[in-house]
Amino acid sequence: MADASAYADNIKKYAKGYNQKAAEKIVGHLGIALRNRDSSLVSCSDETELQRVRDKYCRNKLGLKEKNAEVDAAIGKICETLKPEGGNKSRVTFYYLLAEHFGKLDELAG
Repeated sequence: MADASAYADNIKKYAKGYNQKAAEKIVGHLGIALRNRDSSLVSCSDETELQRVRDKYCRNKLGLKEKNAEVDAAIGKICETLKPEGGNKSRVTFYYLLAEHFGKLDELAG
């Protein structure tokens, strides 16, 4: 399993609970992207970045292909939730909150 401990405190600040196995799956899914500061963060002011989150994670990984308006609303909500983090938000936390929002944590932890 991937080591999610580095992200646990940040996730716990914003999530309703903490599912370690789901967090580990997200870290594993992101893999090498977490080694680079730029790719380890989500910029809510960058529409291209948000499109990537929508397509690559929400649609492909979470299977939310038919829920475009819901996905966009959830991404906006999470951008607001993570506003205290400043300009760039942890990609692991962002993805975790999306999975939590759509009730997909147990499925990820599978």
